[in-house]
Amino acid sequence: MRLSEERISHIAHLISDGIWKDDMVDFVDDEKVLREIKHAITAYLKVEDEADTAAREKIRSLSRDVPEGSREWEILYKKYFEEELGKRRF
Repeated sequence: MRLSEERISHIAHLISDGIWKDDMVDFVDDEKVLREIKHAITAYLKVEDEADTAAREKIRSLSRDVPEGSREWEILYKKYFEEELGKRRF
């Protein structure tokens, strides 16, 4: 995961505050709302991490060596990452 617990908590508070200030919903239990937002952020980051790992593995498994950071690697990574992310959407 690329974000610390503190950052996830901060983002969750920003989202919660924004939804409340825009009068989109009325919260009954603020702590439960924050917990659910944090859970959603964490779940999404996990999906991204899995897609990243799978994309990198696909590139490594190619019969030819594609150096990381090369233009070809970047193109393949983006393609494979998007494919994997599409498989894992929740």
